[in-house]
Amino acid sequence: MTAVPLTRPARLGPGARIAVVATSGPVVADRLRAGLGILRGWGLEPAVTPQVAEKHPEFGYLAGEDEKRARDFQEAWCDPAVDAVMCARGGYGAQRMVDLLDWTALRAAGPKVLIGYSDVTALHEAFAVRLGLATLYGPMASAATFLQDAATREFLRTTLFEPEAAMTLGLPGARPLVPGRTRGITLGGYLTVLAADRATPHARPSAAGGLLLLEDVGQEDYQLDRGLTQLLRAGWLEGVSGIALGSWQDCGPYEERVRPVLYERLSRLGVPVVENLGFGHCGTALTMPLGVPAVLDADGGTLTLEMPALA
Repeated sequence: MTAVPLTRPARLGPGARIAVVATSGPVVADRLRAGLGILRGWGLEPAVTPQVAEKHPEFGYLAGEDEKRARDFQEAWCDPAVDAVMCARGGYGAQRMVDLLDWTALRAAGPKVLIGYSDVTALHEAFAVRLGLATLYGPMASAATFLQDAATREFLRTTLFEPEAAMTLGLPGARPLVPGRTRGITLGGYLTVLAADRATPHARPSAAGGLLLLEDVGQEDYQLDRGLTQLLRAGWLEGVSGIALGSWQDCGPYEERVRPVLYERLSRLGVPVVENLGFGHCGTALTMPLGVPAVLDADGGTLTLEMPALA
């Protein structure tokens, strides 16, 4: 499967209804209330699904049972009054519920906006493979970055309402790990999930032709090495056009331990690689569209979309 542009959902407007769904970990009520307030301030109408307030009876790292989280997500997506679905938080759990979704029903509901990052990578991959739908790797309703960082919020708001004004992505700290300029279709997300997803029903078999986005959090250098090595050994990175690296928060000293692993594993691909682009688990996190054509300029530290993220 060579990367191709995916179907873009429509941009949002005032009064659009956005469902907030817990696909993964349990949600802190106070943080969610604050996030809902931000969405209302943008003129959106947030609707919280029932499972957002629940916890799994046995596994405290899950927001309720898999079947209930899947049902919440599907009902929200298939509701004709809903224009977008925003994940409440990441953590772990999307991989457990993605196989329980009715993809025929989701496809029939038509294109909508899906927003989330981290563990939600499993859903981004599934939506690309099963629905051919472009999605947004962006902040979630109860995530600390969304609540605390104005730049993170503003970039998401711009992407949702005025996507033509959010075409150039990159923060001032971006720099080339491997110099060069290339183009391709954006894909990717959370390294740990991308590696774990290999050979599963909803994962694309190859990143060929793609501009791969990679980031992670809380992993040791050998764990990052393991994830990258898995992608290399599986042949998944063969033909990739370029790579954009986001944040590696709590993965150890970046210059001394993380950067050498990234360079040693990725430079052998012979494609441009930019680091510190500014997405994922970082203080200011850009909203990264997945499934759209873009140009990666590693030397300039930018990823420039060739079309707006939303139609």
